[in-house]
Amino acid sequence: MDNLWGLLIIAAGSFGQSSSYVPINKVRRWSWESFWLVQGIFAWLVFPFAGAMLAVPEGQTLWQIIVSDPASSWAAVGFGALWGVGGLTFGLSMRYLGIAMGQSISLGTCAAFGTLFPAIAAGTDLFRGAGLVLLAGVCITLVGIAVIGYAGSLRSRDLSGKEDNTAVKEFSLSKGLAVALLAGVMSACFALGLDAGPSVEESPALFRTLPATFLVTLGGFLTNAAYCLFQNYRHRSFHDYANVKVLPVNVLFCALAGLLWYTQFFGLGIGTGFFSRDSVLFAFSWCILMSLNVVFSNVWGLILKEWKGVTARTVAVLVAGLAIMVFSLVFPNLS
Repeated sequence: MDNLWGLLIIAAGSFGQSSSYVPINKVRRWSWESFWLVQGIFAWLVFPFAGAMLAVPEGQTLWQIIVSDPASSWAAVGFGALWGVGGLTFGLSMRYLGIAMGQSISLGTCAAFGTLFPAIAAGTDLFRGAGLVLLAGVCITLVGIAVIGYAGSLRSRDLSGKEDNTAVKEFSLSKGLAVALLAGVMSACFALGLDAGPSVEESPALFRTLPATFLVTLGGFLTNAAYCLFQNYRHRSFHDYANVKVLPVNVLFCALAGLLWYTQFFGLGIGTGFFSRDSVLFAFSWCILMSLNVVFSNVWGLILKEWKGVTARTVAVLVAGLAIMVFSLVFPNLS
């Protein structure tokens, strides 16, 4: 029963993340770098800080937790900075491929590397016992991603130029695939940061990873902020922040997007607290989160009509890929 509760909580957080790009689409008269920076303030600073405060034991401060193990804290921030590169290219992947296909390829790559890298670092034998189950689960996830990616290539053939531009204005399969793969590999550093960051053993198991989450997102914010401010300077778009006509509404939508985005890692931290730490399900939890993100992002892609006008064959391939992804979620329990 605990495993089920953990999966449901992770699923709820995943749905929030996959929904975070809906309010971003409501932002008006701001350049990409402006709304990406503002939503990042909420997604990578404000809400992660609030979450980390839940893990602070009575009589201590968050700062004391961070400085108690400076090596782990700096490692988390460093991995977060690398993850920030993935975050930048992640946004670009959806710009070129749309929500469904962009998130699918980026998150699928992220799921594989983010699951296997920590396991290898911990000395897990991926060809025996629990390690083999973990490797098999990741392989099933990658098969699902490959099928969904194939559905995306069929989609690009099905849609005429006019329809394609209506769904995703800057659609580019070759450019989008390159960016999405880079985003996935770099985004896997988030899992490494969580593994390297400080854990508050005095806190309830549900909250222990939240301070590490804050440190990783802090590192990611630094990378993204530097890039966005440079783009503001390059494009002379600093005036976006002074546009009082749209500022309140845009900030509101960015805050909502940031909150929804953060729910995935808040849900991951809470959900894994229900798993045994030496179980395959715990080790596979990162892959579960990414797989659910792929499933829900494609649901949003269908809702936003990114697949409108494709053939029945393309829809069937997409559904098959989603079914494989869902199977990958329950595979560790079946084993």
